[in-house]
Amino acid sequence: MTDALLHYGYLQLLDLLTTVAFLLQGIQEGNPCVRLALELSPHPLGGLVVVKLIALALGLFCWRGQRLLLLRRVNLFFAVVVAWNLTALILGTAVPNPVE
Repeated sequence: MTDALLHYGYLQLLDLLTTVAFLLQGIQEGNPCVRLALELSPHPLGGLVVVKLIALALGLFCWRGQRLLLLRRVNLFFAVVVAWNLTALILGTAVPNPVE
């Protein structure tokens, strides 16, 4: 396997974990396609896993088709998404709750 495919799988896992963290905090999914999968699934985690399995299949398709430049560009996109998610999670927990 090439590094690009391994990185892609790792970034998909990180995106799944940050999405679960958002959902546990009651934050709605921002991607309309993923949100639909979450709504249609009997359990939100099942819908999220299906979406990630489809994403992994697409990554494998790119890798097998020698579309490594595309895979690297998608990796860059997901690296930014994961960094954004982590930043939002950290900032969201760093803000003190107002005293009631």
